[in-house]
Amino acid sequence: MNKYYTKGDQPGDILYNYIHTNTSDNKTVSSLLANYKGPKNLSTVVEKYEDEIAQLYRQHVLIPSPSISEEEKKARFANITSNQASALFALYPIDTAKWMKIISTYSGLSKNDIYESAITAGLDPSLVFAASASGFEDTATPLINSIGLVIYGQDEESTAAVKFRADDDTYWREGLDLAWEPIYGSFAGSIVYLEANTTYHIEVTITDVYGDVVEHTFQTATKPNTPPIDPNKIYYLSEIYSGGQLDLEALNIEGSEDGYAKIIGDGPVIEAGSDVLAAVNIGNNSYVMLENLTVKGGQRYGIFAKKAHHVWIKGCNVSGYGRVAVDIRGGVAYSSETSNSPINYDSGIYLERSGIAVIEDCEVHSPNLGANSWAVGHPKGANALQVWAYHDSDAYRGEFIIRNNRLYGAPDHRFNDVIEGRKNFERRGGFVKNSAIYGNYLAYANDDLIEIDGGQQNVLVYDNEMEQGYTGISIAPNMLGPSYLFHNYIHNLGDETGKEWTAIKAGGLISRPAGRTFIFENVIDVKRNGIAASRVDNDTTFWVTTQNNIFFTQFKDNNVGYCILDKEKYSGSTSTNDLCHNEAAMGTRLEVDFDNVIEHPYTHDLDYIRSLKSMQNPTLFKADEYKIPNFSRKDALLPATD
Repeated sequence: MNKYYTKGDQPGDILYNYIHTNTSDNKTVSSLLANYKGPKNLSTVVEKYEDEIAQLYRQHVLIPSPSISEEEKKARFANITSNQASALFALYPIDTAKWMKIISTYSGLSKNDIYESAITAGLDPSLVFAASASGFEDTATPLINSIGLVIYGQDEESTAAVKFRADDDTYWREGLDLAWEPIYGSFAGSIVYLEANTTYHIEVTITDVYGDVVEHTFQTATKPNTPPIDPNKIYYLSEIYSGGQLDLEALNIEGSEDGYAKIIGDGPVIEAGSDVLAAVNIGNNSYVMLENLTVKGGQRYGIFAKKAHHVWIKGCNVSGYGRVAVDIRGGVAYSSETSNSPINYDSGIYLERSGIAVIEDCEVHSPNLGANSWAVGHPKGANALQVWAYHDSDAYRGEFIIRNNRLYGAPDHRFNDVIEGRKNFERRGGFVKNSAIYGNYLAYANDDLIEIDGGQQNVLVYDNEMEQGYTGISIAPNMLGPSYLFHNYIHNLGDETGKEWTAIKAGGLISRPAGRTFIFENVIDVKRNGIAASRVDNDTTFWVTTQNNIFFTQFKDNNVGYCILDKEKYSGSTSTNDLCHNEAAMGTRLEVDFDNVIEHPYTHDLDYIRSLKSMQNPTLFKADEYKIPNFSRKDALLPATD
């Protein structure tokens, strides 16, 4: 056993276990901390807050106590100092809202004291104060086929049960319980597989640790499958386009909340040269629909918008965009011999700082430049789609829907990422919140096939097929959850050199806290790993809840062939009823906290496994107790019997 207890939890929990196990005399606490030799990230916290950690231990503040009386809370937390508050924020980066609430309620520190403590610990004090003060309205955010819920001002020990029904239903349906979200101190989660343009009634029952119940009710309608169109703003491409860039800003084409402006492709091909940033410029025009356009060219982008909202792109074919290599240095492409920056982030469609968008039934392929592989460093080059859904106005953030598209490179001409998010290490990065990527085919990337890094609250990735990438889905880091990956088929991975890492890439829970990802009922058939980490600021910790997945891995080597490779073994992660099979080992291959694993009953039934592998669309048998409300598929393969 590692005497420094370096795995499994937040720094505060690890240090508590280290002290508690190695001393029975409080007088030795300081010497234990002074001689701590754990990992660098933990040693840095100890060095900075050595005295405060010792004091907090002696005051019984660090003792794990799920529920204690009000009197005991007052006794323990009343004398917390500003420096101790900073230490607590650094020791428990996941539990920002919890500690803000405790310190604000029970200590004698002023708001300004706590503000300064948060700054010292490196937190965003404006965010955590708003969270601890329950300064946000509860939300029910509808997409076309799902609704995202967030209820603020909650406690981790409570539960949040969900039921819902359509307006004309005579019965209630059970949803998946909302998940605890520790950054804002909320419960959050999604209801999925809903009908479009339908009113739903939702009831969330929150039960606290004492059995007290509070009901939260919502009524909202899912979005329609097509936007409202202004009949006076329907434009046929042949009537408005005569060559070069199609510039909606210059043409003053935009709609309103009552009706989108719509441009319909009717024959002409939009072909732009490298003298314009994008072949189609939406700019910041909003309430715009592009339908059936064929788009070629653009120096950086095929279709581009910046700070727009309510954009709908349907049935478009985008290719031949982006810069070309003038100079190759170390295997990486540059647009000129004097350029200091490699060619990167050129995209078929890029909606920058834009929100509330639909991209559907499109094909994006054949950029001018393929990306380099990891053989010469991090891949750089073009993407099919690039997303940054952080609009200036919070009302227009997130709400991206990417569905039923074919986004593909070629074996020797690959994307960097097929779908790439910007600002990966920020909560305002990527899809931000309340978005869905489903029904797509994505192939041929030298890095990630889908990247949802950054803000991921109620971001859904489901019913997609992914192949031929170094990684399938990246969730590293998830800085605000929960996110959901379900019913995806990830197989035949590999970059242009044939190398691959993992079907789902995670990491950064402690360094960039702190989102949870639910991974349900995916079929993963790969050579190397099913779920594994990549370093985010040198942190490989992740928080996942996996259930009913099929993991087939082929090879067996160091860090290779694992269904789940979790070296940090964060205590919040669980694996339930997953079927895991490694071909080389002819059995299960996991590196996890086995106390949090419930194996599928047929994990070791080789005949059953062979029957699953022979099926085109394998579906795992699930006993009733393991079916996931609102998520589980109904059909399932039963094992053969004599």
